[in-house]
Amino acid sequence: MKIAFLGPHASFTQLATTQLFPNEELLPQANILDCFNAVENGDVDKAVVPLENSIEGTVSMTLDYLYKTPAIKIEAEAVMPIAHHLMIHPENTIEDIEIIYSHPQALAQSFHFLDTHYKHYKRKDFSSTAAAAKYVSENKDMKIAAVANQFAANLYGLQIINRNIQDFEQNHTRFIVISKQNTQYQNSSLQIIGEKSGLLITLPEDHPGGLHQVLSVFAWRKMNLSKIESRTLKTGLGNYFFFMNVNGKWEDVLHGNALQELESINANVDFLGNYKEFLLES
Repeated sequence: MKIAFLGPHASFTQLATTQLFPNEELLPQANILDCFNAVENGDVDKAVVPLENSIEGTVSMTLDYLYKTPAIKIEAEAVMPIAHHLMIHPENTIEDIEIIYSHPQALAQSFHFLDTHYKHYKRKDFSSTAAAAKYVSENKDMKIAAVANQFAANLYGLQIINRNIQDFEQNHTRFIVISKQNTQYQNSSLQIIGEKSGLLITLPEDHPGGLHQVLSVFAWRKMNLSKIESRTLKTGLGNYFFFMNVNGKWEDVLHGNALQELESINANVDFLGNYKEFLLES
C-alpha cells in the first residue's frame, strides 16, 4: 500500500506512520491538505495526520478537512509521547547560536525551558521540526539551532545539546489514520488503549436548546462523549459544526437509533467510523 503522511522526513508524523505501517511505501506530503487530497484522489490508500496535542490542543486544519471531505473516514487513532530536543550542527557550539528554529507548536511546547536557559536567543517559526533540523544541517556557517526529535538528529547528523526540553512531561500527540474505506485498522503488535466512534454534527439552524437536544440523544442512552469541539463553518459568525467522540464499541441498535434520532431533529450527521486507539513509542 501507499501511505501518505505529513512530512517532511523525520517529522513526528513519520515516526507515528512508521510504527503503524512498517512495511508499506510511505510518501511525505507538504501539508495536511495534501494528505487529504492524496487519499481523496486515490493517489494513496491511506494517510496519517495529527489530530490533537495534549498541550496545544486540536489541529483545526485536520477537523476542517474531515468536514470538507465526507468521503474520507477514520480507521484508527494513535497516541505518541512527544520529546523535543535542542540540537546544533556538530561543528558549532551552543555559544555560537543566535537563532533557534522550529515549528510554532514545538517552540510553544518548549517555551518555558527556552525562556529560562536561552532567553536572549531569537526564536523563529519553521514549517516543521524536521525541516528546521535539515536547515541547520545544511547551514553550518549560520548561527542557528533547531528544536526537533531524535529521528531528525540522527537523520541530519546533528548534535543534541539539551534533551526533553518540553515544558510538560505529559506531552502527547494524537494521530489519525484516514482512508476512503469504512474499515477498522488492525495491528496486533501495538497496544490498544481504547475504542471510539467519530461524528461530525451540524445543526440545521442556530436556535435555543439546539446543542442540548443533540447532547440529550447521547445522555439518556448513557453514551459517554469523550470529546466535543465546535468549529466554524466559515459561512458567517455563529455557524458551527461539532466534532464528537463516543467511547466504546459501536452497537448497531443502540448507536444506530441515536443517529436516527439526531436525523429526526434535522441534524446533519457524518459518521466517521468506529475505530481503535493505539499507543505508540516516542
